[in-house]
Amino acid sequence: MSMQKFFLFLSVFIFVSFNKLNGQQINKNILKAEDAVVGASRLELYLSTLEDMNVGVVANQTSIFNDTHLVDTLLSHGINITKIFTPEHGFRGTADEGASINNSVDERTQLPIISLYGNNKKPEEAQLHDIDILIFDLQDVGTRFYTYISTMTYVMEAAAENDIPLIVLDRPNPNGFYVDGPVLEKENKSFVGMHQVPVVYGLTIGEYAMMVNGEYWLSDSLQCDLTVVPMSKYKRNSIYELPVKPSPNLPNWEAVYLYPSLCFFEGTIVSVGRGTEFPFQVYGHPMMTDDFVFTPRQSEGRRAPLLCGEECHGEDLTEYAHNYKRNENQINLSWIINAYNQLKNEKFFNNFFIKLSGTEKLQQQIEQGMTEEEIRATWQDDLDNYMKIRDKYLIY
Repeated sequence: MSMQKFFLFLSVFIFVSFNKLNGQQINKNILKAEDAVVGASRLELYLSTLEDMNVGVVANQTSIFNDTHLVDTLLSHGINITKIFTPEHGFRGTADEGASINNSVDERTQLPIISLYGNNKKPEEAQLHDIDILIFDLQDVGTRFYTYISTMTYVMEAAAENDIPLIVLDRPNPNGFYVDGPVLEKENKSFVGMHQVPVVYGLTIGEYAMMVNGEYWLSDSLQCDLTVVPMSKYKRNSIYELPVKPSPNLPNWEAVYLYPSLCFFEGTIVSVGRGTEFPFQVYGHPMMTDDFVFTPRQSEGRRAPLLCGEECHGEDLTEYAHNYKRNENQINLSWIINAYNQLKNEKFFNNFFIKLSGTEKLQQQIEQGMTEEEIRATWQDDLDNYMKIRDKYLIY
């Protein structure tokens, strides 16, 4: 090789390596959610719209700013809230995953609370008859199978069908710094995956609402009268540590960071640490041989977790999370492949796995012994097509 070609090669290598590090690792930092000015706190952009209106609020325990709940803030400004709608886990965010939630009354404000989970995922016309405008404020975690975006979709449909304007107050996506995973196939649509997006879709919840509306993804190709109140000071390629648990089993930033990879285990016989002090930070099974040991336990008022009372062997992924700057920005399939290879003589997968992955192919690929790299390569065309759609709705 001539010296000229050598230096050209070296320059390209340094440029590519630097950009990879700069884009995927160096700029990836952990920020407090308070470092971004969330949409809810920008009252000057939406409060006047709510005046003299009967307002319905879609909210839960994450709907706070300046240590005050959105509902309390709106009431303190004289806004007439007629009812509260709440998603999976309830208004206070204490209900288990999948647990039924009944309609109730908020003790503090005496406002009626309507559950949007279980048999009533979409607001009914009768529940909206005394509402002039809806306001939506939930903290998402940026994964397709996290049900708050499904709740938002149904709220958008109900708003469109009843000619009610909807305001979405934007919040940081703690996993918004990358896009990855298989894209949902239409035939596998469910409440844990309603749209043809990858598992990690790289949009804030406000941007996601714009995409659903703009791509006519609501039923009957409806569009709602949508306003997104944007954040300021939001940095997309950062991990955000949330001030409030978005749900009971995502207690810290490590669990939220690991969730896109570990949630696949919810469709298997493997525990992800539910019933321990570190849910979604470990995985294991009694018949695995890895070094880390934990035992899921049932806590008072909660249903028994998977493998309750059984000593599980697996991996503690806390250190992996803490090495986030050196990790690739992608779903990690090595953990589920490792578990499958140890337990493949058992009935490893259940029917929920296809709903979570959004495709039958991932289970088949793992069962066929494909490597992580080979599996990931099959996602690329769909991801490229999705990115073209996504680009149209980026605010930040």
